[in-house]
Amino acid sequence: MQEEIIASILNNNDVLALLPTGGGKSICYQVPAIIKDGFCLVVSPLIALMQDQVARLKEQHVNAACIHAGMHYNDVKRTLENAMYGGYKLLYVSPERLQTNLFLEYLPTFDISFIAVDEAHCISQWGHDFRPDYLKIAELRNVFKGIPMLALTASATEAVQRDIITQLVLKQPAFFKQSFERSNIFYEVRYTENKNHDLLQAISESNGSNIIYCRSRRQTELVSQHLNNNNIPALYYHAGMDKNKRTSVQDAWMGNEVNTIVATTAFGMGIDKANVRLVVHYDAPEHLEAYYQEAGRAGRDGKPALAATLYNHTDIKRLEDSIESQYPDEAYLRKVYQSVVEYLQIPISAEPDRYYAFDLHDFCKKFELKAVPASNALKLLQQEGLWTMSDAVYNPATIQFTTGRQELNELANTYPDLAYVTTNLLRLYGTAFHFPTPVRIAVIAKQLKMKQELAEQLLQKLHEMELIEYIKPLDKPQLFFHHYRVDSRHLVIDMKRIQVLKQRHQQRTKAIISYLLNNSNCRSKIMLHYFGETIARDCGHCDVCRAKQQTQPIDTSSVEKQILEHLSAMPQPVTLLQLTSQFPPTIRLYLTALVRQMIDEGSIKLARNGSLSIA
Repeated sequence: MQEEIIASILNNNDVLALLPTGGGKSICYQVPAIIKDGFCLVVSPLIALMQDQVARLKEQHVNAACIHAGMHYNDVKRTLENAMYGGYKLLYVSPERLQTNLFLEYLPTFDISFIAVDEAHCISQWGHDFRPDYLKIAELRNVFKGIPMLALTASATEAVQRDIITQLVLKQPAFFKQSFERSNIFYEVRYTENKNHDLLQAISESNGSNIIYCRSRRQTELVSQHLNNNNIPALYYHAGMDKNKRTSVQDAWMGNEVNTIVATTAFGMGIDKANVRLVVHYDAPEHLEAYYQEAGRAGRDGKPALAATLYNHTDIKRLEDSIESQYPDEAYLRKVYQSVVEYLQIPISAEPDRYYAFDLHDFCKKFELKAVPASNALKLLQQEGLWTMSDAVYNPATIQFTTGRQELNELANTYPDLAYVTTNLLRLYGTAFHFPTPVRIAVIAKQLKMKQELAEQLLQKLHEMELIEYIKPLDKPQLFFHHYRVDSRHLVIDMKRIQVLKQRHQQRTKAIISYLLNNSNCRSKIMLHYFGETIARDCGHCDVCRAKQQTQPIDTSSVEKQILEHLSAMPQPVTLLQLTSQFPPTIRLYLTALVRQMIDEGSIKLARNGSLSIA
């Protein structure tokens, strides 16, 4: 549908387009951006996607740039000045940057041809990835009247689709929706009490790149270590790693230096790799929207791929508990609000719009709050417009020892002051020998009986000596207080809105649990129905359909003919693994036995090195 979408934008229509993961969404705005006068403003929350696309466009001699959090003020200003003078055909901007004073200062000077909103489901409060900054996008239409807007997403239910149209004020939008079915992906869900065993089995049968998704950063490291211990080279990736290390891991995987990457679910957004043959959810996904997007990173080249999900009773319990944990009751929200203002020592009617240092760990400890429900309460109150939390609140500093105990013992002979630091670090954070461990500089400084600045300098010194990996947060954890402080009893909280969000979350949770426990209905049918699409037939490419087909005879003569056709067409020599990869998963079950039979009958030759050829 790319051509139709492009034509509609060129005719100055508003457009809502739903294209599945890997469906080529970026072409839909890149082509009209090049054709039309001025430049296209692309709003995207994915920094990796923005940077990757800008690099690719520049390779194609298309002028493009991006503006996102983490850029230096001077770099942002230079980019905006270039945009003002027509230096780009595409300018990518993260949604939070749209509201900065610097961006708003330059905005009226821009010659914008149209606005593209990627990951448009983020604008909907009923969506799975709501971001309040997206709600400001519609205000751009007040500055640029009459220019078209293109909203793109890979996963949106019918309710979210309607909300996208409302929130972006799309005027009689042309609507394009490609089928969500990915017929080359085999969907498998497996109950297991030994995930590591089942993971090894799945990877051993893969003949391409693999992504293993885990819920937590620590889990990515443990699973990666397990794979390496079993002679499967694997790297881990998560947001708590140093930026340079993340980049090197991603480049190694993209360049096929290593086949397997174990990552949190943020990995893969905007990354286009064609030969991913296997995506494993080591932990049950949170909802079908996320599952569809993540599983859809497999098989983008159209060849057969496997999306496997491992789950057990612990996963189901976690999903069920998430409903109350993510949406605590009104009394708890008021308690968290009161705790925040007491922690920050904000008096009644204090002036708003001020930054305060905010340490989440310290906050929870002082007020005896559990971290997960407290974090969720803070986010819900942020959506109420009470404050904004910086990313560093949720991403504290981490350390991990990168050397052995013997080398640390020898440190005392040459650097006794540093040995004193490492000894105390191990007393505080024993787990830092095994994986990156969140640390608080204030606690370390107190333990060392020195000022925080000196403690930070010593940690940096150990990092430079490659004795530890010390990852500092991007900035100081801060809370920006937006309003005049009130007594928590008089705080206005839109509980009706929160209750609706809770009900939507409950529906999403119920849907994913039902999908996991299902063993009788075609998985593609379930998934497509969730996204408002209906198919009459069973898909034939999921574990449920395979179980049904195993009881039915297959046409072996037809499959034998296909085997001979593939063998004659493929570059020689051909291994059994290469041959089976040409067939859908439902047929692969029978292929090994069928090939052996054809070797016995003399229609296929088996060489000493294990390669196959036509006799």
